[in-house]
Amino acid sequence: MHAGVVDERAFGLHAGAAGALDAAQWAQEPPMRIGHGFDIHRIAPHGDTKVGGPFTIGGVVFADFELGIVAHSDGDVIYHSVVDSIFGALTLPDIGQFFPDTDPRWKGAASDVFMQEAYRQMDQRGYRVGNIDVTLIAQAPRMILRDHPLATAERPFDHKRAMIDNLAALLQCPTNRINVKARTHEEVDAVGEKRAISCHVVTVFERKS
Repeated sequence: MHAGVVDERAFGLHAGAAGALDAAQWAQEPPMRIGHGFDIHRIAPHGDTKVGGPFTIGGVVFADFELGIVAHSDGDVIYHSVVDSIFGALTLPDIGQFFPDTDPRWKGAASDVFMQEAYRQMDQRGYRVGNIDVTLIAQAPRMILRDHPLATAERPFDHKRAMIDNLAALLQCPTNRINVKARTHEEVDAVGEKRAISCHVVTVFERKS
């Protein structure tokens, strides 16, 4: 079995799962599929023993950020949410069943691995990205910086652009199919108090011609 791949029979995802409906009714994949993904992780100072590697969001490393992500893997909330949205659109089990946090193989793993498996599942079912809409919810770190070395007077530096590039590369689609938005949580609850970071994703697939 491919690393991280779930045996669909173990979750009732087999030909008889539709009950009395004629199998021919379900033989054709729909032209479009939609999935939603969500992830949240606690964040803590780097001295916390549960913090793993560098603070990573959407494949972008915030090396100078004073907090780290508490997670079994690298805790990339954007990648995890995208993966879950893809699995959801394909009516597959969630990311935690594909890559359980009890499996030492995924300890500290880069979430690129999870993205690659999600792409493989999508591709083998005959789909490609229609569009992906990401909403990152984080009080910090800031996504748009006017004081960044690469910022100009006319154009501040935007970390979200690199996140879009990373997602498009991993999912083998044009960047105009990916959108990444970011907002704070208005200093409310764990996210607003910089004790957590979260993300929502909506994914639309289209059948490959």
